[in-house]
Amino acid sequence: MAAARHSTLDFMLGATADCNAVLKALQPVFQEQGMTETVHNWEDHGYLATYIKKNGSHAEQTLTWVQQENSLFANLRIHPHGLVLVDLQSYSDHTKGREETDQLLNKVEERMKEFFHGNLKRVKRLPTILRGGVIDRYWPTADGRLVEYDIDEVVYDEDSPFQNIKILHSKQFGNILILSGDVNLAESDLAYTRAIMGSGKEDYTGKEVLILGGGDGGILYEIVKLKPKMVTMVEIDQMVIDGCKKYMRKTCGDVLDNLKGECYQVLIEDCIPVLKRYAKEGRMFDYVINDLTAVPISTSPEEDSTWEFLRLILDLSMKVLKQDGKYFTQGNCINLTDALTLYEEQLSRLYCPVEFSKEIVCVPSYMELWVFYTIWKKQTEV
Repeated sequence: MAAARHSTLDFMLGATADCNAVLKALQPVFQEQGMTETVHNWEDHGYLATYIKKNGSHAEQTLTWVQQENSLFANLRIHPHGLVLVDLQSYSDHTKGREETDQLLNKVEERMKEFFHGNLKRVKRLPTILRGGVIDRYWPTADGRLVEYDIDEVVYDEDSPFQNIKILHSKQFGNILILSGDVNLAESDLAYTRAIMGSGKEDYTGKEVLILGGGDGGILYEIVKLKPKMVTMVEIDQMVIDGCKKYMRKTCGDVLDNLKGECYQVLIEDCIPVLKRYAKEGRMFDYVINDLTAVPISTSPEEDSTWEFLRLILDLSMKVLKQDGKYFTQGNCINLTDALTLYEEQLSRLYCPVEFSKEIVCVPSYMELWVFYTIWKKQTEV
């Protein structure tokens, strides 16, 4: 299946642009391709020129994409302050069509350098964006930057009662688990798992451990190796487990093949009722690992229900954490300083006083530095 290819080419002139001169310099390039022109002049605000193939109507090209060998549509925007933008959209699954697009951009660049070589401060051509393809390669980072992954296969794509579950294959990172558009974990991301377990500084031997979430099985798989007394994992979504035990085995090994093992059990439940039940029963854990969700991007905790959820989880977790126990969780991208600061403020509002430390880790598939927290109950002086 063909995808729409969106190519861009930007020029920054060193001085105020002669919009008419730029237009006249580039008009022949598009005309040579058999494209017809419509020009809009906004007086002091520059020009907008659109170019289409002669054998397609403007409406067809921009709204419904006619199935031609290579449908072309171009925008040329000339700003008086010196910015010249070329946007080229094409629709073709043929190498010939892609070559035609590249040749057109090359000619535009050559013409601009020929006519304005002494006045060009910057030329920038971004990689082509593919839109509407079978494989979606574009996923945003936590701080809103767009990343194109080297994804070449949709391994798994299902909707559970709770979320959309995708597992996509990346040439660099292996299979990547994506939940409702959020990159969760790739097979390359052992750094994430180690960080949320305490970065190798903890002794789990003979300990009671509670994992909240963690449906990819990575944390459970690594902790079981460390000979704990018992690990209880509470995951609400059976379909996440089903997908990961089949397609993320480099992460989870065989630990998800059975919901019970010699030193672990997996409960398919909402963790909040489980935490409340454990608190009522007086059950306590040496470690609580929260792998449910990152710190929200929103900085309005009064309006964002995710903040309420996090506060509730924190309070309930402290109630089942031993006095000398530790609580591990992810924070978010290091660039989200306001959200991370707000999270740290929430820690001072729990029912019991706590202290915390944080660690910054590079998680390969995230392509950004990630903050992890260790939280413990403040020791009272006797």
